[in-house]
Amino acid sequence: MAIDPSMEPMLETFIYESTTLLEQLDEILLSSEKSKSLTEDHINEVFRIMHTIKGSSAMMEFNGISTLAHAVEDVFFILREDPSRLTSVNEALFDLVFEASDFLKAEVESVQNSGEATQDPGKMITELKQLASIMRGEASAAAQPAQEAAPAASAQPAAGNAPQAAPGQYRVKVLFEEGCQMENIRAFMLMSQLQDLCDELDSVPANPQNDSSLCSEIIKNGFLILFKPSSSVEDVLNTIENSVNIKTYELLEDEPAAAPAEPAAANDNTNAAPAPAAKSAPASPASPAAAAAPASGKAKQSLVSVNQSKLDQLMDLVGELVTTESMVVSNPDLRGLQLDNFQKSARELRKLTDELQDVVMSIRMVPLSGVFQRMNRIVRDMCKKLDKQVDLVTEGGDTEVDKTINEAIGDPFMHMIRNSMDHAIEQPEERLALGKPERGKITIAAKNIGGEIVITIADDGCGLDTAALLKKARNNGLLTKADNEYTDKEIFNLIMLPGFSTNKEVTEFSGRGVGMDVVRKNVEKVGGTISIDSKRGVGTTFTIKIPLTLAIVDGMELAVGNSIYTLPITSIKQSFKIFDDKQIILDTDGTEMIMLRGECFPLIRLHRLFNTPTEITDLHDGIVIQIESGDKVACIFADELLGEQQVVVKPFPSFLGKYEIKKLGLSGCTILGDGSISLILDANNLLGMHL
Repeated sequence: MAIDPSMEPMLETFIYESTTLLEQLDEILLSSEKSKSLTEDHINEVFRIMHTIKGSSAMMEFNGISTLAHAVEDVFFILREDPSRLTSVNEALFDLVFEASDFLKAEVESVQNSGEATQDPGKMITELKQLASIMRGEASAAAQPAQEAAPAASAQPAAGNAPQAAPGQYRVKVLFEEGCQMENIRAFMLMSQLQDLCDELDSVPANPQNDSSLCSEIIKNGFLILFKPSSSVEDVLNTIENSVNIKTYELLEDEPAAAPAEPAAANDNTNAAPAPAAKSAPASPASPAAAAAPASGKAKQSLVSVNQSKLDQLMDLVGELVTTESMVVSNPDLRGLQLDNFQKSARELRKLTDELQDVVMSIRMVPLSGVFQRMNRIVRDMCKKLDKQVDLVTEGGDTEVDKTINEAIGDPFMHMIRNSMDHAIEQPEERLALGKPERGKITIAAKNIGGEIVITIADDGCGLDTAALLKKARNNGLLTKADNEYTDKEIFNLIMLPGFSTNKEVTEFSGRGVGMDVVRKNVEKVGGTISIDSKRGVGTTFTIKIPLTLAIVDGMELAVGNSIYTLPITSIKQSFKIFDDKQIILDTDGTEMIMLRGECFPLIRLHRLFNTPTEITDLHDGIVIQIESGDKVACIFADELLGEQQVVVKPFPSFLGKYEIKKLGLSGCTILGDGSISLILDANNLLGMHL
């Protein structure tokens, strides 16, 4: 159902607030699960988050979101009363609340995309209510007589050796879905659902909620339910079939009844089996005032939420201001005039323009901690699914980048972390056999270096196998020269080719290489570069370099004939004139090379590359600029350097897209002070064409 039109003005606020709160929720859950405890502050904070989401979603008439948030709120209300109740449901609680968090995030995203939230959280709410019943002690207390009447846990018959049914009883063997986790709690929840449908109810193992170690037994032998239906067997079987995470169930055939004494003793107590938690879960009595209380110790901040489109518009206006200021100062009508007062005013204007630009850019800057936090969640979930033990270490999360870049790198990070978890980090027993720590480690570190952000993602896994990579590339026809001519770095870069993978089977997470071409494209889309370093048996490190912002860059203007090109300052290592002919050499292919301090670098003549007419073709007459991108270095030749200029990056018109103009080494264009257009050089693509 679409939202009420009167609520539409509040929709953006709801989406922003809910997204922020759910990120906070994941952060609290991850740190708490790691420490296997919930502090009083964390319990109160989660309660406040759920209470806020419940109220705002109810106001927006997103009832599914509201009722699920209410169910989580009820659980944490119980913990507020008695935090010690966490111990009996520790793992179950975290898994369920993480599941609820994922559901809420998906629904908020659906609201953002379509304005609707239509998924039904009913099963999740039932599980949360049953969990709340366990935490209150109502369910386990009700189950206690049955436990006392049954033999000791160690003496319980395994479900694989199913006991015979008493007269009038039926037996059902249930298998849960693989990897569903918390099998003992799920078995208890299933028993709770069947209670009202049965006159007698028992199970093997009995009272599974009291012992998490029973999970392995239930996985191995299944969960056996013995019951005497109140009305029909079909009602019971239908309930089992429609329950969550049931893989299969089987109604076992009756065998000759056992001696009546023992079954009778068990049957006398089966009526005391746990009552459905849904009946005992009261609404939260918390008051809005209590829920709204800020967490202790937090300083009050004055923050204003602003639509990103307004920030984009403001950035565009600042860009136009920078361009206009340059046009005024560089006006050809002023050439040759002695204008001291004008120059003084122009310098003051430039100072204010720079300050305004810095402020606007700082408004758009956001810390990388949000992206890092999402990676924590991926590692946590994959550890459970892959049965691996991995610690994620993050450094430099307070490093800030432009919001556009921050959003663009989320997917590349996800691919790289998933591939490291799935294909690089070994299983615990394998690591121990190799003399490594049982727990693997993935490290994400970010730092600001000279106008760009350098991010490294490193794992201590198996490393890249150069022989396997070459073999795979050879089989796919990707090699362009003999195997022995490839350096290790060139071999590592093969995994960035589309569709390249060393994984023999396609899995849920795939292998290192699947999606890595997507990583490279997304990083390059925001003007970044990526390089790889790896050592077999030790680990792999990816290094990503990304500009701080995409809008305004400091560039060096280069003249080539009557054309002016702009090269970002961050790409320049040095510039120099050629005086000695011995510096100019040709390789075996006839490619021009420049000898510089004992090293040879390819030479790219811009006038030849872009077919630009110029009278300066002798290397002694022009200027050579050494450029770098990642681990690639080369030299370019131009007529002369015109000087440094702050420029506003403008994208190419969309109709040029079909010509793949960026692959030629151009990233965009800018308007110069005299109104002419300068093409902006892309060092990464320039070097990629010639190296």
